[in-house]
Amino acid sequence: MNELWVSNSYAKINLGLNVLERLPNGYHTIETGFVFIEWNDRFEVRPSGNMQLVMSDEKIPVDDSNLIVKAIQLLQKEAGLRDNFRIDVEKRIPAGAGLGGGSSNAATTLRMLNKIAGLGLSINDMATLGKQLGADVPFFVHGKAGMGTGVGDDIEFLDIQPDAYIVTAFPKVFSSTPEAYQHCIATPEPDFSLKNLLLDGEIEEWHYLLQNDLETAVFPRIELVGNFKDQFYDLGASYASMSGSGSSVFGLFLQDFVAIDAYESFHSLNFPVNLTRPGFSPDLGVYLKDN
Repeated sequence: MNELWVSNSYAKINLGLNVLERLPNGYHTIETGFVFIEWNDRFEVRPSGNMQLVMSDEKIPVDDSNLIVKAIQLLQKEAGLRDNFRIDVEKRIPAGAGLGGGSSNAATTLRMLNKIAGLGLSINDMATLGKQLGADVPFFVHGKAGMGTGVGDDIEFLDIQPDAYIVTAFPKVFSSTPEAYQHCIATPEPDFSLKNLLLDGEIEEWHYLLQNDLETAVFPRIELVGNFKDQFYDLGASYASMSGSGSSVFGLFLQDFVAIDAYESFHSLNFPVNLTRPGFSPDLGVYLKDN
């Protein structure tokens, strides 16, 4: 049997990120808007005599530290997965960029193997399993924009995908998530309701009202990330921010030609960059491809 199954694994950005409280276990309660961008990794899965994972980027380990491997092991333990597959992943989302690439890959693995092996798990079943792999994995399993609260794993699905072009650029420097949270200042009572801003606020107003609390922890340590945010505004963005704990930065643009110019500006300097259409919704289908 020479079946080949394909699917895409999409990245996210954070619209606003309020750090509300530092918990005794070292985690933090937050509130943030999760939305999708068109940056994606491509998965190809075929039956095999043994379980194999092949990454296009050979620097990415394929051992138990890889969330794809962890997702496979979870399905074997909790859902009775017995079949073996070769999983080829063409990595396009930069690793360690604050775009959720690893968590998205884990969610894609759960969805693909559930369908191909006929495990019979519902979306909610997979989201519950995904929580064991990472706080934002349930968001990627569902594939819908929404507000993340708690430690980021409680998702309220809301129509907050921006009606704007999103240009996302990676400065090719790594920002440590633990360090970002360690150096940030928690704000238990933000000045503005993030949910109201994302649902009803004008994008042009976000520049003054919508913030990522981790920027003040990251910018002093990694100057280039702050420079990217300034550059987005110089290029005409209506709003710009670091995504998550960095180091990627994005800008929202209301006009296509301004967005394309910004994309070309970063691309010409050889920085990884992506352009996402207004109102983008990811296609999370798992498709059988003709060989």
